[in-house]
Amino acid sequence: MKIVVLAGGISTEREVSIVSGSKVCQALREQGHNAVLTDVFFGREGICPEEAFSGDYCLEQEIAYIQSFNKQAENARKEKRDFFGPNVIELCKRADVVFLALHGENGENGKVQAAFDLLNIKYTGTGHLSSAMAMDKGLTKKLLKAAKVPVPEGILLKKGEKAGTLKDQGLEFPVVVKPCCGGSSVGVFIVRTQEEYDKAVAEAFGYEDELVVEEYIFGREFSIGVVDGTVYPVIEIAPKEGFYDYKNKYTAGSTVETCPAMISEETAKQMQKFAAMANQALLVEGYARWDFLMKEDGSIYCLEGNTLPGMTPTSLLPQEAQALGISFPQLCELLVQVSLKKYE
Repeated sequence: MKIVVLAGGISTEREVSIVSGSKVCQALREQGHNAVLTDVFFGREGICPEEAFSGDYCLEQEIAYIQSFNKQAENARKEKRDFFGPNVIELCKRADVVFLALHGENGENGKVQAAFDLLNIKYTGTGHLSSAMAMDKGLTKKLLKAAKVPVPEGILLKKGEKAGTLKDQGLEFPVVVKPCCGGSSVGVFIVRTQEEYDKAVAEAFGYEDELVVEEYIFGREFSIGVVDGTVYPVIEIAPKEGFYDYKNKYTAGSTVETCPAMISEETAKQMQKFAAMANQALLVEGYARWDFLMKEDGSIYCLEGNTLPGMTPTSLLPQEAQALGISFPQLCELLVQVSLKKYE
């Protein structure tokens, strides 16, 4: 198949997306596909879309080209220009499917998916509605709660509104402050005092105009992938320092990951059941990954979902697939095939 692997962009997770896209593109080419890596925002000048899938292709050269825009990405976020870069739409229209290796804003929030739906471009992952719902942590929390999936207690804060005290909102320290639609734990703070809280809120509002403030659940961290209705083994994430933030997620050796997790069969099945329920509650098609915390007393809480899970060497979904005997190239192939089902 002719496949465009779409990565990069201008979100705070640009560099992680490039790593994901690079690994996916390499894997799909190993599977025999004519896969090409493309930056969704900066595109590719000087190519002929009709010939992009034929002839010699140097992935390393394309990665270097995309990375050359990294320093421009931050300023580009302020530009008022079309989101899709040169030749991006033309390339995607000529592909059999687009593998979305995008992370963060305008990759996971349903906007790219909605545009592709209108343009009749096939893509991997779930549709625009479930993408948008899962990206909004506040909405996700409401939908999961309604579906009887346990979540931490919390509130929404909007910039400019009077927040009142935590006590007024039924919360007490410590709490977690995080952007409502962020990813990769960018802008997430664990705070224990009013001074830390005020500072965290101010900094988090630098990322978005809406925040989630929720009770801090101290416990073990887990994640579970759901692919085409199949719930994958539970993986435990144990950062060597701090919590599972951006640094610990993407720095090799900073986190101990165990799959299958060392928990009882009963606990694993309960957590997997909640992952399946969460998938259904948010109408997810294809695949997603769900994050959980478990207190010492065994209480389980679902934190959020990720409809375009990371596909880097340290990412969780590939490790869960490996526990089932599914190699990374096989997983990439599988994600393409299950995604195409929504077009049947």
